[in-house]
Amino acid sequence: MSTTKVSRRDFVKTTCVSTLALTIPRYLSAGNGTRPGTGSRPNIVLIMADDMGFSDLGCYGGEIHTPNLDRLATNGVRFTQFYNTARCCPSRASLMTGLYAHQTGVGHMMGDYGVEGYRGDLNDRCVTIAEVLKKTGYATYMSGKWHVTNTVGHWTGDDKLTSKHNWPRQRGFDRFYGTIAGGGSYFDPVALVRDNMPIEPETDAYYYTDAISDNAVRFISDHVRYRAKEPFFCYVAYTAPHWPLHALPEDIARYKGRYDSGWDALRAERYRRMLEMGVIGPECTLTPRDVKAPPWEAAEDKEWQARRMEVYAAQVDRMDQDIGRIVKCLTEIGKLDNTLILFLSDNGGCAEELGPSSGSLSRSRTTTRDGRPVRGGNNDHSIMPGPADTYQSYGLPWANASNTPFRRYKHWVHEGGIATPLIVHWPEGISDRGRFCKQPGHVIDIMATCVDIAGAHCPAEYDGRSILSVEGKTLRPVFEGRTREGHGAIFWEHEGNRAVRKGRWKLVSRYPGEWELYDIDTDRSELNDVAAKHPTLVNELSTAYNRWADRCHVEPWAQLMELRRKQRRRNRT
Repeated sequence: MSTTKVSRRDFVKTTCVSTLALTIPRYLSAGNGTRPGTGSRPNIVLIMADDMGFSDLGCYGGEIHTPNLDRLATNGVRFTQFYNTARCCPSRASLMTGLYAHQTGVGHMMGDYGVEGYRGDLNDRCVTIAEVLKKTGYATYMSGKWHVTNTVGHWTGDDKLTSKHNWPRQRGFDRFYGTIAGGGSYFDPVALVRDNMPIEPETDAYYYTDAISDNAVRFISDHVRYRAKEPFFCYVAYTAPHWPLHALPEDIARYKGRYDSGWDALRAERYRRMLEMGVIGPECTLTPRDVKAPPWEAAEDKEWQARRMEVYAAQVDRMDQDIGRIVKCLTEIGKLDNTLILFLSDNGGCAEELGPSSGSLSRSRTTTRDGRPVRGGNNDHSIMPGPADTYQSYGLPWANASNTPFRRYKHWVHEGGIATPLIVHWPEGISDRGRFCKQPGHVIDIMATCVDIAGAHCPAEYDGRSILSVEGKTLRPVFEGRTREGHGAIFWEHEGNRAVRKGRWKLVSRYPGEWELYDIDTDRSELNDVAAKHPTLVNELSTAYNRWADRCHVEPWAQLMELRRKQRRRNRT
C-alpha cells in the first residue's frame, strides 16, 4: 500500500466533498426537508471524550495545551462536581437516555448475561436524545464512538449479532459516521460505519480523531446548506484519549521532554494550579501516590515512561485542535451564539496496563494497513508508543496524575473513577460567564438538559411502547445563575463497586469491600472514612442504595459473574 502523505486540506476535499452526492441521505436533496421551521431554538453540540482524567485540561489545572476548550470554559460554565458512571458504555447509555445504565440494559459492558440490566444492548424501554429531538423538528447527527450495542457481527463473523436495530440511524440519528464498537487503532479502526454501511478508512493519512471532527464539521455545514430553517443536535463522541497510545508525530513532538520530571512532580504541579484556579478548594487534599506506582526516582526506563504521557497528551491536544475546528465552523455560519456546547468525559483516567495478548474486538487488527505486525502491550519498553504498529496504554502512574487530586480510576466509583470535567458554552443562554459551578450533577442530567433547552419533553410512550421516566434533571437553572433542583441522591454501581451521594455525604465501596463514608464538603479526596462514627447514616444511605439497586435491575456482582462462567462453560460444550 502506498504511504504517500496527504495534506489535511486534500484529505478533507477528497473524503468529504467528492463523496457528498453518495452519502447525503435522500431527504436532504429535497430542499429544506419536510419538517417545519423552528425559529430560534438553540442548536446543541454534545462532545464526549473517552478515558480522560479530571485534571487533564488546561482549564481544569492541567498542562496539556487545550486553548479551544479553555476558551469555551472562560466564556461558559465549568462544573466541578459533575459525575459519569466510571466506564465507557454505561456512561454513553446514560448520556443518551437520561437513565441509569442498568435501566437501559447496559449495566456492565457489551456482554449479554441474560438478565434485564445486563443485556449489552440498549433496550426498548428507553429513548435517546436524538429520538426525542428528531420528533420535535431537530436534525440529528452523530460522529464518533457509539458503543451501546453488542450487534457487531459484521466484524466478528457471528451471524446472531448482525442486526442494526441499535445502530445510531435506528436510534434517532439522521446521519452517522463512526465506530459501533469501543476503542481501537486510531489509524485503522475496527467497526467503522457511515450511516448503516460498514466502511474502511478512506486514505493512507487517516487518523480517527480528525475523521470524527471532519465529519462533524461536514454534517453541520451540510445542515446549513440543506436544512437551515431547522435546529440541529450533533453528538461528537471521540475515542481520544482512550488507549492505544496513537498520536501524530507533530503532536507528540510538542510534548517532548515535558514529562521528564515524572508523575510525582506532575501531580504536585497540577494540584497547585487547581487550587490557584479555584477548580478545587482546600477540602480536596492531594491524595498519596498510589501504592502500586513507584516513586519517579525509582521508576525504570524513564524515557519510555515519559513517552507514554507525551503521546497521551498529544491525543488530548489533537482532540482540542479538532474541537476548535467545530467551533470555527459554528462561528463562520453564524450559529455559535445560539448553540449549546457541552463537553465531558465518560470516566476517569484509565490505569489498565496492556499485556502483549490483550484482546478484544478492537485488537482484531494484527497488522497495520501497510502490512507491519502490530506490537502489543506494555511489557517491552524498547517499543516507543505512538505509531500505528504499537498498541500500548499510559498505565496506572500517569492515570494517577490524570485524576489529581483524587484516588482510584476508571472501573471504580471513588472520585477518581467518576469525576468528570463538564464545560458548558452557550452565549445566548448563560449568564455570568467564566464561573465555576459546585452543584453536584450526573451524566443522566444531560438528556434532561437537552430536551429542556430544545423545548421538547420526554415521552411516556414512543412508537407504541412504554418508556421509563428520565432520572436526570435539567441543568438550565445553572446556566441562568440559579440553584437548580438537586437530586435527592445519586447512585453508582459498576463491577460490584457501589456508591450513593446524598448532599454532602458519600457512601462508597470498592468490591468486595465494606462501605466507606466520606463528608465530601470537607474531604472530597476520600481520605478520612467516618463510617464507624455514623452508623445510622451508613444504614440510611445503604438502604437507599439497595432500594435503587432493586428498582434499576442491579445484580450482585458475584452472582452476575457466576452467570457469565456458566455461559462460557455452555459455549465451550
